Amino acid sequence: MKESIVVIGIGEMGSVFAGGFLRLGHPVFPVVRGVDLEQTASQIPRPAIVLVAVAEADLGPLLERMPETWGNRLCLLQNELLPNDWAAFHEPTVISAWFEKKRGQGIKVIIPSPVYGPQAPLVAAALDSIEIPTRILASPSELLHQLVVKNLYILTSNICGLETGGSVGELWAQHQDLAREVAEEVIELQAALTGQEFEHEALIEDMVKAFAGDPDHACKGRNALQRLTRAVQHADRAGLKVPKLRQFLQQHAD
Repeated sequence: MKESIVVIGIGEMGSVFAGGFLRLGHPVFPVVRGVDLEQTASQIPRPAIVLVAVAEADLGPLLERMPETWGNRLCLLQNELLPNDWAAFHEPTVISAWFEKKRGQGIKVIIPSPVYGPQAPLVAAALDSIEIPTRILASPSELLHQLVVKNLYILTSNICGLETGGSVGELWAQHQDLAREVAEEVIELQAALTGQEFEHEALIEDMVKAFAGDPDHACKGRNALQRLTRAVQHADRAGLKVPKLRQFLQQHAD
């Protein structure tokens, strides 16, 4: 029998990954909210992967109580993910998931999903088995770039969407100056959160490629205001001005 896979969080995304691993012949053990992680880890101490598919807001508290035996087997897929989020763990596998699965709908692929880490080939094979394209990255620096691109895409489109509504294609075609202004502040924030410098235009070019992958994708997600609020809170801690983000938060906080 092939090695077991543990999936923490069997929502829409967790179920997609679980289906891929099952197609490869791996037994999948779901962990739902309220299950004792230590007890489960004692029963399944050495899975091939512990896929953490909880929401962004739940990731930190979950990692704080992650069983030690699972600590070097993690696979993370959250949005707004950066290396500091897994600093306490030894090199997890990380995927920047560029596909959507909403309740009652099929899977929508935007662009191939970059994946990096010790179990990247297994994750890529699982998604390939259900026709979701991936690409395996060669270094941590490539992973960081891809994570920042994803954060830039999400934050820029969501924050601008509070003001413009519409799709990402419309945002870039009709409100490019606004999108660039917000994107520049988001990149400034990502640099502060990572302690790294980034080539702004390269990140914006990759964001626009993702816009082109699904131009009808709605800008304003259901968590747009929460994302903007978190971004301004991060800016406060980093001492950043980010005037456009602050303006939008003041306008839309109520």
